[in-house]
Parts: sequence; C-alpha cells; structure tokens
Amino acid sequence: MTVPGLDSWFKANTHHHSEYADIDALVRSKESQGLKVSVCLPTMNVVETVGECLRVIREELVERHSLIDQLCVIDSRSVDGTIEAARAEGAQVFFDDEILTGVEPASGKGEALWKSLFALEGDIIVWVDSDIENMHPRFVYGLVGPLLAQREVGYVKAFYERPLKEGADLRTSGGGRVTELTIRPMLNLFYPELAGLIQPLSGEYAGRRSILENVPFFTGYGVETGLLLDILDAYGQGAIAQTDVEVRIHHNQHISALSKMSFGIMQALFKRLETDGKVELQVDLPSVYNTIRHEGTSYSLEQVEVKVVERPPIATIPEYRAARGLGD
Repeated sequence: MTVPGLDSWFKANTHHHSEYADIDALVRSKESQGLKVSVCLPTMNVVETVGECLRVIREELVERHSLIDQLCVIDSRSVDGTIEAARAEGAQVFFDDEILTGVEPASGKGEALWKSLFALEGDIIVWVDSDIENMHPRFVYGLVGPLLAQREVGYVKAFYERPLKEGADLRTSGGGRVTELTIRPMLNLFYPELAGLIQPLSGEYAGRRSILENVPFFTGYGVETGLLLDILDAYGQGAIAQTDVEVRIHHNQHISALSKMSFGIMQALFKRLETDGKVELQVDLPSVYNTIRHEGTSYSLEQVEVKVVERPPIATIPEYRAARGLGD
C-alpha cells in the first residue's frame, strides 16, 4: 500500500547541496529576511577532529562569506584538549552542565543540544557532529539553504553515503547500520510519512528556532528520532526536508556501542508510540541494558544504564523565556 503524499513530498523536499553552492546568494537571502544563523558542534573528547571541523566552517562561512553569525561548541566536559582546540579556532565554548543549572541534570547528546538552545543566538540553528573527518562547508550551507529558500520548511536533515572504516581500509558503504536495521523499519511500520527520509539519524540538521524551542527533546541518542516525530506531529510532513551532502567519513563505532545506541533510540520511539496512541505498553520500559562480554572461552554479563529523559519544550522553561524576552 502506498503512503499518500510520500512520493510528492520526496520529490519536493529532497535536495542536493549543489542547489545552494552560491553562498553569497544565501547571505543576501539571510540578510533580506533579517535572520541570524548559529552553528553548534556537540563535543566530548574529539580533539582529533574538532579543530579541522571548526576551521573549515570558520574560514569559508564566517570569514570568506558571512553566512554564519555564531560558531560554537556545546561541550560535555572533554578532558583531551577538545576545548583548547575549539577556542584556538575562534569558537565560543559552552558547557552543558553550566546551562539551566536549576533543572535536574541529565546526560547525553540530546541533553547538550536542548541546553544549547539557551546559549545560541540564531533564528536558524545548525547542529553538526564534531567527529567528521572530511568536513566541508556543504555540511552547513546544504542545510541552511532550504530554510532560506522555502518558508514552509522548518527542519532539514542531511543525508549521505557512509563509508565503513575497518582499520586502515575504507569500504565505500556499510555505515549507518542502526539507521537501516532499527529506525527506518520502525518508521515504515508506524510513521510511514517519514519513510522517505534517507538518514533519519544523521547528526547534521538545521531548524528554525521557532520550531525547535517548541518541541520536546529526548536526551541521549533518542534526540534525532524524537525531533522528527514531534515536528511531524506539530508542524506536518511539509515542514521537513533533507539534503544530500554526498559523503561523510567518521570513526565508526563498534557493534556493541551501536547496540546500546539502538536501545536508547528504541526507548524514545516506544515512549512516543505510546503517547501517540499507536501502541499500549503493558510494562515500564527498562533503562538497563545487558551487554555480553566475551574473552577467550569466558562469557559474562555487564549491565549498563542507558536512561532516556524527555525534556519539555525549552520555551516552557522560565529562565529561557526570560532570556528570550518571551514574557511570563
């Protein structure tokens, strides 16, 4: 059975970064609309890649072309020199544990992104993962472009080929294992309006502040899935677009780490399936994941806490409202 409107959405809202390669035209569009753009990289011990990522963005999109008004990182207390590398490239540095300190603390990528909204100044927010080994300005302007060109679009995901690194070897494909084995099948089953998203878990995405501040955020790796589902619910399929940025190379995680990632994502997904009335859970979802360790002929179980917290829309937080002049 075909999904009504999916094919037309895919044709209208799937882009290629080359459509927006005229960066000066993007700058003129940004200025004519009176918008500011913030780019933020979430960081946690990524000293090997973060400096080059920031340098590429700064030189091309801050200095050569004034597309980016704020370039920063939101850090979760790196200890490997990440902070020094970021500051050396002129980025502002924010620490997630210093933002909204009156809120009960949580951890994970989603927590950092949610809190970063408090520190960021832009009307358009761009988040880019900090472990990219082939950073190029297209990872940013390819996401900003649809938001400047189409006022009805409010959220843009990157998609790309994901080579799989095996030691020194690089296979042309094979990355994105959690995407293909976990989230895309679940979207096809329960949220077929999102079945046309090629990389729903991509770590590079951009959105209008007016949307991002009014949807919940899941902490941890559930953040990407939660944002898609909540933006779909609140703003409709037409508010979401995607851009091909060709190839993304990074350090691929071991399958055991991907297993824990999937566990967190599934928690977020089932929480939303229940609140959306698509399933009825008969038990509370556990937050402890049993990892199997194998050494020689010995096997053992290791329990790991993978807790997913749902943060409310940040526009409901009094400190944020006061800082943004939103009133009581």
